[in-house]
Amino acid sequence: MRPITLCVLLCILCGCAANDKPTASQPAKEPTMSLGNFSVSLAVKDIAASRAFYEKLGFEVVAGDQSQNWLVLSNGDARIGIFQGMFDRNMLTFNPGWDSEKNTLAEFDDVREIQRQLKARGLSLTMEADESTTGPAYLMLTDPDGNPILIDQHVGKAGG
Repeated sequence: MRPITLCVLLCILCGCAANDKPTASQPAKEPTMSLGNFSVSLAVKDIAASRAFYEKLGFEVVAGDQSQNWLVLSNGDARIGIFQGMFDRNMLTFNPGWDSEKNTLAEFDDVREIQRQLKARGLSLTMEADESTTGPAYLMLTDPDGNPILIDQHVGKAGG
């Protein structure tokens, strides 16, 4: 078996495949859902040490309060949140309704619609958004390797 080259691996990961049409062995793609702004939320042991480390990598604090044990850091479009004592594991975080600068989008998939789509696709949620509400809400699920995923909407839709 030949090793996969880095270029081929990156093409696979980035979706650069030459043929994006479904074949008999490939099911048709599900409609996409827009999950919004993405960041990685890190459960850190020492927020001051973590802040100093990430600042040496070129990250700058853009939100949060170190005295409350949480900060959001940015390096270009890359965002990380560092949280001391708030949760047990690192997690992927998506914010429907926000772009990478936390600007509210005119159009976006509401967290409750995302929740309905996830359930329709057979995924189990560990926390659910209240379907009877509008505006800010969140849901959580866990990937097959135990990594938590938070879909945390901070804004409401216009007219909703």
